[in-house]
Amino acid sequence: MKYVFIFFLLNSFTFFGQKSKDSVAIQGILQTQIGHWNRGDIPAFMEYYEKSENLKFIGKAGVTKGWKATLDRYLRTYPNRDAMGTLQFDILEIDVTAGQSAWVLGKWHLTRPAVGDVGGYFTLVLKKIKGRWLITRDHTS
Repeated sequence: MKYVFIFFLLNSFTFFGQKSKDSVAIQGILQTQIGHWNRGDIPAFMEYYEKSENLKFIGKAGVTKGWKATLDRYLRTYPNRDAMGTLQFDILEIDVTAGQSAWVLGKWHLTRPAVGDVGGYFTLVLKKIKGRWLITRDHTS
């Protein structure tokens, strides 16, 4: 019985350590996205979205389906650096499930002196696909 308890105790540390490692990796992705955005590189920002027709972006205009359609939406909505502004994220929660999927709750803010600041909240669903965390759902308001 003593050995069973030790086994479960050691495995729980491994599980929680993995969760923390995944959360850190996801935060790193979001920081990388901020850098791409603030350099005006929307295609690089989109590299962390699943490149498939399964991707869904949900915003105030409705649901956009697919990676290319989501990229086109970003390019249309943010046609220049004035519209893009400077992006900031405030990550409120990251919840990793079994090391294969995760969701992120956060706030976003664009500082845009020329056209006015905007911001809101977002929820992301990420999946680990071929060893990479990729956004499969983005609900931004």
